[in-house]
Amino acid sequence: MSSPTANFFEALGRRGHERLLEEASGSIRFDLEHDHEVDRWLLMITRGDVRVSRGKGAADCVITGHRSTFDRIVTGRSHIYAAWVRNELKADGDVRLARFIQRLMPGPPGAHHPREFVRERRRPA
Repeated sequence: MSSPTANFFEALGRRGHERLLEEASGSIRFDLEHDHEVDRWLLMITRGDVRVSRGKGAADCVITGHRSTFDRIVTGRSHIYAAWVRNELKADGDVRLARFIQRLMPGPPGAHHPREFVRERRRPA
């Protein structure tokens, strides 16, 4: 059964290049616990070019937590920064890379991008 987390990483891998990560280079491994197992996702970022794999490889930054927490984040029901503050996620290594990941997280369900919101408000009724 596919999870929101798996869907997120698979979609990220299909993009190939992510403009929001053009300032980043490095590797991030996500170790996400669930049902007494650990799902591992490895992101290799080179100036916005993103490769995603499932593996235990060494990484510049390792983010650990429960998959259910990450499921809430990638569906917009929770914010990644709040999860760090609540100690639900931990980042070890180059935490600068962890901050770049925040750029990829969706907003709350039903949220609008500020520019789209302004365009809608400008339309005549």
